[in-house]
Amino acid sequence: MKGTVELWKKFIAQHSSFFLIAVILFWVKTYAAYKIEFSLGVEGAFQQFLLFINPISSALLFIGLALFIKGKAQPVMITVITGIMSFLLYANIVYYRFFTDFITVPVVMQVKVNGGQLSDSILSLITPFDVLYFLDVIVLVVLLATKVYKPTVQKNRRKAKSVFALAILTFIINLGLAEIDRPELLSRSFDRNYLVKYLGAYNFTVYDIVQNARSESQRALADSSDITEVQNYINANFSDPNAVYFGKAEGKNVVYISLESLQSFIINYKLEGKEVTPFLNKLTNDKNTFYFENFFHQTGQGKTSDAEFMMDNSLYGMSQGSVFVNKAQNTFQSAPAILKGKGYTAAAFHGNYKTFWNRNEMYKSLGYDYFFDAEYYDMSEENTKNYGMKDIPFFQESMPMLESLKKPFYTKFITLSNHHPFAMDDEDTDFPAGTTEDNVVNNYFRSAHYLDESIKQFFQYLKDAGLYDNTMIVMYGDHYGISENHNKAMEQVLNVDEITPLMNSQLQRVPLFIHVPGVKGKIVSEYGGDVDVMPTVLHLLGVNTKDYLQVGSDLLSNKHRETIPFRNGDFVSPTLTKLGDNCYNTNTGELVAGEDCQKQAESAAAELKTSDSIVSKDLLRFYTPEGFTPINREDYNYVKDAATNETKDTTTKEEDTNQ
Repeated sequence: MKGTVELWKKFIAQHSSFFLIAVILFWVKTYAAYKIEFSLGVEGAFQQFLLFINPISSALLFIGLALFIKGKAQPVMITVITGIMSFLLYANIVYYRFFTDFITVPVVMQVKVNGGQLSDSILSLITPFDVLYFLDVIVLVVLLATKVYKPTVQKNRRKAKSVFALAILTFIINLGLAEIDRPELLSRSFDRNYLVKYLGAYNFTVYDIVQNARSESQRALADSSDITEVQNYINANFSDPNAVYFGKAEGKNVVYISLESLQSFIINYKLEGKEVTPFLNKLTNDKNTFYFENFFHQTGQGKTSDAEFMMDNSLYGMSQGSVFVNKAQNTFQSAPAILKGKGYTAAAFHGNYKTFWNRNEMYKSLGYDYFFDAEYYDMSEENTKNYGMKDIPFFQESMPMLESLKKPFYTKFITLSNHHPFAMDDEDTDFPAGTTEDNVVNNYFRSAHYLDESIKQFFQYLKDAGLYDNTMIVMYGDHYGISENHNKAMEQVLNVDEITPLMNSQLQRVPLFIHVPGVKGKIVSEYGGDVDVMPTVLHLLGVNTKDYLQVGSDLLSNKHRETIPFRNGDFVSPTLTKLGDNCYNTNTGELVAGEDCQKQAESAAAELKTSDSIVSKDLLRFYTPEGFTPINREDYNYVKDAATNETKDTTTKEEDTNQ
C-alpha cells in the first residue's frame, strides 16, 4: 500500500501531471454536463463522437495558458483557470434550465441591467447536487493544499507552445469533422444548440465574442446604399390591408397588455373541473374580438423585451441578446412614433423599475411620452411579488394615470405576476395548484388564473371610466412560460405519452386577442407571429404601412404570409415545420423532404436576414418615409418629481396631461 502511494506521488510530481489531471477531469465533467443538462439534439454515432471530443481543444487552450507561468504559481493558475471555466459552464447550466439557451455577451450585458431582480428565478434553478460541477476544482485544490503536487522550478514555454499548437490542431480537426456533418456551420447557423453540439460551450463563447464585435462593426460600416436591398424585399412581400377591416378602429385609443408567460394551451384548460382562465376563455368567442388561435411568439434571448420590440416595430429581436439593451440608441419608426402624426399620446405602464431591460433608454428611441414605472406605484410588500408589482393592484393603480392622458392614446401595460417560478401568495388566489411532481408547472395554473382575474378587473375599470367603447385592446402572450425542461410534467398536463419536437414547437403558441368595440370579430386560424401584430393594428387604425420598413404581414390581410420564422432559423407553417435539420408535416408529424420545405426555409431566412440588417446596421437612420417625423431622443426624460407626482417630460405640455 505504501509503495502504491509513493508511486502515485511520483506521478503527480511530474512536470505535466497536474495539468493533465486538470484537463482530463474538466473534459469528463463538461461531457457529463452536456449529457445531463443540455438538450442538444445529438443524433447518431458521429455527432456523439463530436460531442465527446469538443471540450478537448478548449481545455488544452485555456488551461494550457497556465503553462507559460513557471514555478509554484503554475498549478495555482491551472486551478484558477479551471475554476473560471467551471463557473462559465455552470452559469450556462443554470441559464439553460429555464431558457433552453446559452449565455452570450449581450446576455451578460442584460444581467448588468436586470441584475439583482433575477434572484428568485435563479435560486429556484439551483440544486444541492450542482456542487458536483465544481468537483474537479475541489480535487485540484485538495492536491495543492495537501502538497501532494510539488512543482519543479523551470521554464515551460516550449511545452506550453506545444500544448497551444495541439489545442489549435484539435480545434481544426473538430471543426473539419463538424463541417462534414453541418456544412457552413459558422456562417449560417442561427441556433446556438448546433454550435455547442459541434464545437463545445467554450468555443461557442469565443465565437460569440467575435460575432458580437462583428455586429458592432456593422453599424459603423453601413451607409445609405444598404437600404436598397431591404426596400426591395419589403416591397415584394408587402401584404395589402384587408378593405373590410382597414380603418375600422380609426381614432380609437390603443391599449396593449403583455400577458407574462401565458401560453395558448392554458386557454380553455380545466383543472379539477375549473377553468384556469375563464375571462379569457369567454373573450375568445366575444363578438368584438379577434382571437388568433395559431399565433406563435418569436422571441429570442430578449424574451419580454423582444416581444415588446416586435409589437412596436414589426422587426425581430437580435439573434444574440436584446435590442433593448444593445441597440437602444438606434433610429426606429415605431408605432408610437408613427401615430404621433395622428395626434396620439404614448405611454408605458410597468410595475418594475425603469432600468429593467433598459426601458428608460429604449422608450426614448421608440417615442413614448410617458413611462410610469415602479416610482408611481405602491411597491409595498403585500403588493409585490417576483419581479415587481402584482397584476391586480398594478391595473388598479394605473387607472388614474391612464385617465389623465390626452386622447387618443397608445399605451402598453407589462404584467408580471405570471412569471417563473410562478409562486403565488395564498391570499391572492384560492385556485388549486397542479398535481404533477413539478412545482413550477403546478404553480403555473394558480398564477395564470390570477392574471386572468386581473384582466377581467381591468376591462371593468375601462368601462367604469368611460374608456371601453373607444379603446382597442391588444393582448398577447409575450413568450413561453413552461420550457421543454418541464416536458415530463407537461405530458401529464396534456395527457400525452411524449412531447415530441414537433409538439414542442406547437407549444410555442401564445394567445393573441385584438378586441375592437363596434367591429365584428372572429376566431382566426391562420398562422401568425409577433412581427405581424404592428401592421395589423395600424391598418385597423387606418394607417397604411406600405412605406415603412417592417417585415411583418397583416394578420387580417388576404395576402397574409403563414410561414412563421423562429429566432433560431426554424419555422412553423400550417403545412410544414422545420426544426434543426428536420422538416415535418405539421399535421401528421411525419418527416418530409423536398422543394417546398427548402422554399419555406429560404423565405424564413430571408425575413430574418432583412430584419437583422435593419437592426444591426441601424439602417432606419438613412430612410424617412414621407410625412414621418423621426424621434429625437433628447426630447424625452422619464423623471418623476416626488413633490408634484408628475412626470417631467419636455414633449408634452402640462395642460395636455389632464385632458
